[in-house]
Amino acid sequence: MATTQKAAPAKKSQGFQGVKGAFWIIVVCFILAVLFFKYFLGNSDHIGPNGEVIDGNMWGTIYKGGIVVPVILTLLFTVLALSIERGLALRTAFGKGKLPQFVSNIKAALNANDFAKAQDLCEKQRGTVANVVGASLRAYKEMEGISGIKKAQKIAKIQQAHEEATQLEMPTLTMNMPIIATIVTLGTLTALFGTVVGMIRSFAALAAGGGADSQALSLGISEALVNTASGILTSWVAVVAYNYYTNKIDKLTFALDEVGYSIAQTYEANHTEEA
Repeated sequence: MATTQKAAPAKKSQGFQGVKGAFWIIVVCFILAVLFFKYFLGNSDHIGPNGEVIDGNMWGTIYKGGIVVPVILTLLFTVLALSIERGLALRTAFGKGKLPQFVSNIKAALNANDFAKAQDLCEKQRGTVANVVGASLRAYKEMEGISGIKKAQKIAKIQQAHEEATQLEMPTLTMNMPIIATIVTLGTLTALFGTVVGMIRSFAALAAGGGADSQALSLGISEALVNTASGILTSWVAVVAYNYYTNKIDKLTFALDEVGYSIAQTYEANHTEEA
């Protein structure tokens, strides 16, 4: 009768794995944005006693963007904070050494049937790929000690162990990425909203008394343009951050698939079908 063993659970990456409570990051960024708007942008060095911008001061001009500015600043600060958070988390996931070199060394060890060396490489590398490879190697060894089942089933179990370990690690890799992707759109929409609000103020100034109040008109146009520029900047930063980290995750996922395929192929090549 065939004897089976349950595969040992894969190790989770050690070190910084990301911030699960991203809501609090947004709250903190909102508080910082309001404080920055009120006490820096609205400082007397930038805004005069009657609410006018001092000598065309840039910070004062941004302050005149109105209530939409703190919202856009919140989005911008959130993108910056999550970009740092994702950078630290992915640095842990990639491990201590260079990932391409690690994958190359693992494949060389597998080709030489030196599984002790492959396991040692995983212990030194750590990170997501090392954890998944380690789980696959343990499954490989377990399948060598099991008799009474077909080789194809053993290979399937090795692949299953690899996939389960990958699924265990993936949430850490993609955590908070949807928030960055959402801000890409929110930045543009908030900029559009601020632009419309500023233009409404401008047209209201034109309509007042049948003539144009130049100060009110310029204030409305300034508000519209500031919000447009700030929102576009926020979306630009979000797009760059999202694409950059998505590319890094794709590289890591490709490395996982490459090594997983190599382990399964090595087992198939080194073992014959049981009678």
